[in-house]
Amino acid sequence: MNNFLKSLLGLNKNDQESGSFENAISWEPTEPRTNDTLNIQYRGLLKESGANEVYLHYGFDSWNRAVSTIKMDKQDDGNFRTTIKAEDAHEMNLCFKDSADNWDNNNGYNWNLPLQ
Repeated sequence: MNNFLKSLLGLNKNDQESGSFENAISWEPTEPRTNDTLNIQYRGLLKESGANEVYLHYGFDSWNRAVSTIKMDKQDDGNFRTTIKAEDAHEMNLCFKDSADNWDNNNGYNWNLPLQ
């Protein structure tokens, strides 16, 4: 599916100015560069469904580099947060899962964060 069709359907909308995707995730710095340390916050479907644990599953450049899964820290407001280092890559690929192995993968499209 091309980016125009994704935008039309409301999938994977990236608001780079605010550093967020559709209120499901956000990140700082808002314009990440390769090798930056990123603060990722998740408040999407799994959180809204009552998950007590959420894991960030991530990779780089269309999942063609090392893929990792890390447990996120639950915050007082119920959101989940973690810090990761971006590799020297063009994009970071993200999705999330809970401890029951339920996935939030943006309707099968994952989230793809461009790196400068």
